[in-house]
Amino acid sequence: MPDYALEAAHGGLVAGIDEVGRGPLAGPVVAAAVAFTKPPSELLAALLDDSKKLTARRRKVAFAALMKAPDILIGIGAASVSEIEQINISQACYLAMRRALERLDPQPDLALVDGKHAPRLPCPLKMVIGGDGVSLSIAAASIVAKVTRDRLMERLAVRHAAYGWERNAGYGTAAHFQGLRTQGVTPHHRRAFAPIKNMIAAEAHAA
Repeated sequence: MPDYALEAAHGGLVAGIDEVGRGPLAGPVVAAAVAFTKPPSELLAALLDDSKKLTARRRKVAFAALMKAPDILIGIGAASVSEIEQINISQACYLAMRRALERLDPQPDLALVDGKHAPRLPCPLKMVIGGDGVSLSIAAASIVAKVTRDRLMERLAVRHAAYGWERNAGYGTAAHFQGLRTQGVTPHHRRAFAPIKNMIAAEAHAA
């Protein structure tokens, strides 16, 4: 389970940063930055873990608790499909992280970032491999980013019902590929990603 050791060891205001949506075939990438201005309560800490380890229900409960908690700063940022196509998915993830961090006021003294490849940020940072299972701040960021992105994809699914985005969040599931075969590519699909690029090329060749 993640704990508050990294944040406590540094002192000052420490933000955890994580992103969600690197792998889907559709939709933006979303990042969150979360900073506790004082250590989280035991009750709140017990709700937090790597978002991938939590059920959808537990993520929603944790998200609601984070949003209601006092003494917490939350910033959310995203990079659009067009930005992913222009600058590639890795750079789009870093852009979303910077945008999330910029929404924190005040700015943190240190950012704890999940992963091993360091983005350019306007503050000192520390990379933490598997950070969403290590740091409570990163775990909180992973939950905020995941729930935010899932809700966005659910809203898009209302207008694009064939792809099952409310269930697969834009990942390449069987239902998503079936939608692509029957309805084609939407403006929300990432045309630089191989499955979408190959489908567009095949359609052009057939024409």
